[in-house]
Amino acid sequence: MSDSTFDLAGRRIWVAGHRGMLGSAVTRRLASENCEILTVAREELDLCDQAAVRSWFDRMHPEVVVLAAARVGGVLANSRYPASFLSDNLAIQDNVIQAAAAGGVKKLLFVSSSCVYPRLAEQPIREEALMTGPLEPTNVWYGVAKIAGMMQCAAYRQQYGLDFIAAVPGNLYGPGDYFDNENSHVIPAFIRRFHDAVSSRLDEVVVWGGGAARREFVHVEECADALVFLLKNYSSGDIINIGSGLDVSIRELATLVAAVAGFAGRISFDASKPEGAPRRLLSTERLTRLGWRSKMSLRQGLETTYRWFLDSRAAGHVPRGFGPDDGGRDVGAPKGSGS
Repeated sequence: MSDSTFDLAGRRIWVAGHRGMLGSAVTRRLASENCEILTVAREELDLCDQAAVRSWFDRMHPEVVVLAAARVGGVLANSRYPASFLSDNLAIQDNVIQAAAAGGVKKLLFVSSSCVYPRLAEQPIREEALMTGPLEPTNVWYGVAKIAGMMQCAAYRQQYGLDFIAAVPGNLYGPGDYFDNENSHVIPAFIRRFHDAVSSRLDEVVVWGGGAARREFVHVEECADALVFLLKNYSSGDIINIGSGLDVSIRELATLVAAVAGFAGRISFDASKPEGAPRRLLSTERLTRLGWRSKMSLRQGLETTYRWFLDSRAAGHVPRGFGPDDGGRDVGAPKGSGS
């Protein structure tokens, strides 16, 4: 790890995936860094098109890249679209990383996912657990692609001395997410379902899984802050986790979201449905030693997310299912289960 810091002031920084939940948060966070932010919509640049990506780099000359574009989703989507999750993400990563290397990019940050770790990894999961056991079968395709992206960053660093780094966030939530009963991740799915239950005056909400699986959640604004912190303060071929340091059971999460949404009815759990890995909590020791730690409680994050949901819904802007994650593709996710 380098002791020197990387100054973002005056840099041309491309956020790949700027309309996605995380990419948009990173774009907002970078606005205070006195840098030039580059963005391009999927309609203008298909990141699966290698020639188009190379041409865009040649025209725009970014100095820094935050690679947050991907085909994303959860358990249900991974099972329905395994080839798409694998091939699209491999193509996006390879095209951007190769173009960045050829284009003289000074720093690249690849955003990975906690599903890269073994299903039964020792908890909390340390970075050294990578590739020490089988992945969770319900999102193996996405996990394999993300592992390849991290390894590619390490390979380019080793062979060419490039400052390419990779970060592994926990499960993200917050403004900009997709709020759909069938095709979104667990927190937005819960928010939508409990809100609809209150609106429809239902007395019961059924959740997939037994409720015992435990997940760590990171508010997207905090993750964005951590990513910018890493751009400025981290230079290593070793991956680094971004987490809140706390996890909750899906049962506890459902109770919290129900309270935030004002649902006072019964919550039932369908144990016949899949719920993914039994637990996924990241060790954040490496990031904490650098000087960054999470400050937002889950309850506070859920409240801010629900307010955003209500405001966006009133304005008619809430994404409800399928949609783009800028350069990648956003597809479905589990019904009441963590990814």
